[in-house]
Amino acid sequence: MGLLDEILGNVANSALGGDQSQQSANPLGALINSLGGGNQAQGGNMLAAAMSLLQENGGLSGVLDMFRGKGMTQEADSWVGTGPNVGVSADQVKQVFGGSTLSNLATQMGTSQSQTSSLLAQILPELINTLTPEGQVPENHDDLISQGLALLRRGAA
Repeated sequence: MGLLDEILGNVANSALGGDQSQQSANPLGALINSLGGGNQAQGGNMLAAAMSLLQENGGLSGVLDMFRGKGMTQEADSWVGTGPNVGVSADQVKQVFGGSTLSNLATQMGTSQSQTSSLLAQILPELINTLTPEGQVPENHDDLISQGLALLRRGAA
Protein backbone atom coordinates (compact mmCIF):
# COMPACT_ATOMS: atom_id res chain seq x y z
CA MET A 1 0.00 0.00 0.00
CA GLY A 2 1.47 3.38 -0.99
CA LEU A 3 1.89 6.35 1.30
CA LEU A 4 -1.19 8.15 -0.04
CA ASP A 5 -3.26 4.98 0.18
CA GLU A 6 -2.20 4.66 3.82
CA ILE A 7 -3.15 8.28 4.54
CA LEU A 8 -6.53 7.81 2.91
CA GLY A 9 -7.05 4.59 4.84
CA ASN A 10 -6.30 6.46 8.07
CA VAL A 11 -8.82 9.15 7.13
CA ALA A 12 -11.50 6.56 6.50
CA ASN A 13 -10.56 4.66 9.66
CA SER A 14 -10.80 7.82 11.74
CA ALA A 15 -14.09 8.85 10.20
CA LEU A 16 -15.51 5.41 10.82
CA GLY A 17 -14.44 5.27 14.45
CA GLY A 18 -10.88 4.00 14.38
CA ASP A 19 -8.60 4.28 17.36
CA GLN A 20 -8.46 7.63 19.15
CA SER A 21 -4.66 8.03 18.88
CA GLN A 22 -4.98 7.99 15.09
CA GLN A 23 -7.75 10.56 15.23
CA SER A 24 -5.64 13.04 17.18
CA ALA A 25 -2.80 12.63 14.68
CA ASN A 26 -5.22 13.05 11.78
CA PRO A 27 -6.85 16.50 11.66
CA LEU A 28 -9.34 15.46 8.98
CA GLY A 29 -10.46 12.41 10.93
CA ALA A 30 -10.88 14.49 14.08
CA LEU A 31 -12.80 17.16 12.15
CA ILE A 32 -15.13 14.62 10.53
CA ASN A 33 -15.77 12.97 13.89
CA SER A 34 -16.56 16.30 15.54
CA LEU A 35 -18.81 17.48 12.68
CA GLY A 36 -20.69 14.21 12.90
CA GLY A 37 -21.29 14.96 16.59
CA GLY A 38 -19.52 11.73 17.47
CA ASN A 39 -21.89 9.86 15.15
CA GLN A 40 -19.44 7.77 13.15
CA ALA A 41 -21.91 6.95 10.40
CA GLN A 42 -22.78 10.63 9.92
CA GLY A 43 -19.08 11.54 9.84
CA GLY A 44 -18.43 8.84 7.26
CA ASN A 45 -21.37 10.06 5.18
CA MET A 46 -20.00 13.62 5.22
CA LEU A 47 -16.58 12.45 4.13
CA ALA A 48 -18.07 10.26 1.39
CA ALA A 49 -20.20 13.18 0.16
CA ALA A 50 -17.15 15.48 0.04
CA MET A 51 -15.13 12.86 -1.82
CA SER A 52 -17.99 12.27 -4.27
CA LEU A 53 -18.11 16.01 -4.88
CA LEU A 54 -14.40 15.95 -5.70
CA GLN A 55 -14.87 12.97 -8.00
CA GLU A 56 -17.83 14.51 -9.84
CA ASN A 57 -15.99 17.80 -10.41
CA GLY A 58 -12.73 16.66 -12.00
CA GLY A 59 -10.94 15.34 -8.94
CA LEU A 60 -8.51 17.42 -6.95
CA SER A 61 -7.29 19.39 -9.95
CA GLY A 62 -10.80 20.17 -11.13
CA VAL A 63 -12.05 21.38 -7.74
CA LEU A 64 -8.89 23.40 -7.11
CA ASP A 65 -9.31 25.04 -10.52
CA MET A 66 -12.95 25.83 -9.69
CA PHE A 67 -11.88 27.69 -6.54
CA ARG A 68 -9.06 29.45 -8.39
CA GLY A 69 -11.48 30.46 -11.15
CA LYS A 70 -13.69 32.17 -8.55
CA GLY A 71 -10.78 34.23 -7.19
CA MET A 72 -9.78 31.90 -4.36
CA THR A 73 -6.29 31.03 -5.56
CA GLN A 74 -4.64 31.72 -2.21
CA GLU A 75 -7.09 29.46 -0.44
CA ALA A 76 -6.82 26.59 -2.94
CA ASP A 77 -3.04 26.79 -3.07
CA SER A 78 -2.81 26.70 0.73
CA TRP A 79 -4.70 23.40 0.86
CA VAL A 80 -2.16 21.77 -1.42
CA GLY A 81 0.85 23.51 0.11
CA THR A 82 2.62 22.36 3.24
CA GLY A 83 1.73 25.43 5.34
CA PRO A 84 -1.50 26.25 7.15
CA ASN A 85 -4.81 25.98 5.29
CA VAL A 86 -6.65 29.20 4.49
CA GLY A 87 -10.35 28.71 5.16
CA VAL A 88 -13.35 29.49 3.00
CA SER A 89 -16.88 30.45 3.95
CA ALA A 90 -20.11 28.62 3.24
CA ASP A 91 -20.99 31.40 0.79
CA GLN A 92 -17.73 30.86 -1.10
CA VAL A 93 -18.45 27.13 -1.35
CA LYS A 94 -21.88 27.97 -2.75
CA GLN A 95 -20.30 30.38 -5.23
CA VAL A 96 -17.97 27.63 -6.47
CA PHE A 97 -20.38 24.70 -6.68
CA GLY A 98 -23.72 26.41 -7.18
CA GLY A 99 -27.07 25.93 -5.49
CA SER A 100 -28.18 22.94 -7.56
CA THR A 101 -25.13 20.84 -6.71
CA LEU A 102 -25.35 21.79 -3.04
CA SER A 103 -29.06 21.04 -2.94
CA ASN A 104 -28.46 17.55 -4.33
CA LEU A 105 -25.64 16.99 -1.87
CA ALA A 106 -27.79 18.27 1.02
CA THR A 107 -30.43 15.68 0.14
CA GLN A 108 -27.77 12.95 0.08
CA MET A 109 -26.36 14.08 3.44
CA GLY A 110 -29.72 14.70 5.09
CA THR A 111 -28.92 18.35 5.86
CA SER A 112 -30.05 21.74 4.65
CA GLN A 113 -28.22 23.44 1.79
CA SER A 114 -26.74 26.03 4.16
CA GLN A 115 -25.54 23.30 6.55
CA THR A 116 -24.02 21.42 3.62
CA SER A 117 -22.15 24.53 2.44
CA SER A 118 -20.88 25.13 5.95
CA LEU A 119 -19.77 21.51 6.39
CA LEU A 120 -17.98 21.54 3.04
CA ALA A 121 -16.24 24.80 3.95
CA GLN A 122 -14.76 22.94 6.91
CA ILE A 123 -14.12 19.56 5.28
CA LEU A 124 -12.70 20.46 1.85
CA PRO A 125 -9.54 22.27 3.00
CA GLU A 126 -8.55 19.37 5.29
CA LEU A 127 -9.57 16.69 2.78
CA ILE A 128 -7.55 18.27 -0.03
CA ASN A 129 -4.65 18.86 2.36
CA THR A 130 -4.72 15.20 3.40
CA LEU A 131 -4.79 14.01 -0.22
CA THR A 132 -1.77 16.21 -1.12
CA PRO A 133 0.78 15.44 1.64
CA GLU A 134 3.79 16.22 -0.56
CA GLY A 135 2.54 19.71 -1.40
CA GLN A 136 1.34 18.80 -4.88
CA VAL A 137 -1.59 17.03 -6.51
CA PRO A 138 -0.55 13.39 -7.04
CA GLU A 139 -0.86 11.99 -10.54
CA ASN A 140 -3.14 9.22 -9.32
CA HIS A 141 -5.54 11.53 -7.45
CA ASP A 142 -8.59 10.13 -9.26
CA ASP A 143 -7.64 6.62 -8.14
CA LEU A 144 -7.11 7.81 -4.56
CA ILE A 145 -10.57 9.33 -4.43
CA SER A 146 -12.14 6.16 -5.87
CA GLN A 147 -10.24 4.01 -3.37
CA GLY A 148 -11.26 6.28 -0.50
CA LEU A 149 -14.91 6.07 -1.50
CA ALA A 150 -14.66 2.29 -1.74
CA LEU A 151 -13.12 2.15 1.75
CA LEU A 152 -15.89 4.32 3.16
CA ARG A 153 -18.62 2.29 1.48
CA ARG A 154 -17.07 -0.94 2.73
CA GLY A 155 -16.86 0.48 6.25
CA ALA A 156 -20.48 1.62 6.15
CA ALA A 157 -21.73 -1.77 4.98
